[in-house]
Amino acid sequence: MLRSLQPHSTDNIFIFALRLYSLFFIFSSLNSHGRLVDSHIFIYAGCSQEKYQPNSAFEGSLNSLLASVVSSAPQTSYNSFAMGNGSSTSTEGAVYGLYQCRGDLKTTDCSRCIESAVSQISLVCPYSYGAGLQLEGCYVRYEHVDFLGRLDTSLMYKKCSKSVSNDVEFYRRRDDVLADLQTATGFRVSSSGLVQGFAQCLGDLSSGDCSACLAEAVGKLKNLCGSASASDVFLSQCYARYWASGYYDFSSDSSSNQDQVGKTVAIIVGVLAGLAIVVVLLSFLRRALG
Repeated sequence: MLRSLQPHSTDNIFIFALRLYSLFFIFSSLNSHGRLVDSHIFIYAGCSQEKYQPNSAFEGSLNSLLASVVSSAPQTSYNSFAMGNGSSTSTEGAVYGLYQCRGDLKTTDCSRCIESAVSQISLVCPYSYGAGLQLEGCYVRYEHVDFLGRLDTSLMYKKCSKSVSNDVEFYRRRDDVLADLQTATGFRVSSSGLVQGFAQCLGDLSSGDCSACLAEAVGKLKNLCGSASASDVFLSQCYARYWASGYYDFSSDSSSNQDQVGKTVAIIVGVLAGLAIVVVLLSFLRRALG
């Protein structure tokens, strides 16, 4: 079930490796103008405590589901699947899953983001009966039981920036943006003055459940982050984010600067990608010996 997924609390060395892994995919997503595409940045992961056995019926169904996720992403930005749940098969092999890309991603960026998420989910949640992984631009999730279309507003991740004190105009603009985002039925971008934001529900939710989920997300943005100039709240089936203009500006001011960024990242990633492999191997070795 959704509530069985717990935010992953693996040790720091493994999270560091995932950050390096994400950086490698960011570089691989540089477009022809050298601008960074940030869709592969790791946000959070949740893993069930229950584990399945290698070579089990569940593992076979899970592998089929993840392969279907990857092959479907170039065609559509959202899809859901059920494997091994036929009346003639044992429920031991049943697995349900979905994926979704951020609503403003191009098809190629969506596909690459999903590939990245699928390749990471088994590393973050090895042999887990349920797992969910959120990157900046996409989300992948699977469960042993059917969770599709069932509303869950559990808090999975929040991020609050520094506070903006006594800025009445900012608060007014922020509340305008959040009020607009709360009425979304899928993916919505909103802006008011210098405040921008976007929100999205998973595609398996009805419009009523989407509204309920976003109302909860917006409420948590205000209650948990207060006067922050930028805030992110991810619930199990929706998220909402807002920021002051420029807070998430990843682009350079000129094409020459963009080209220089691309060259610099190429050098850095060449070193860090190798280091990431070493760090992951050391982490698994430490677990095996410990």
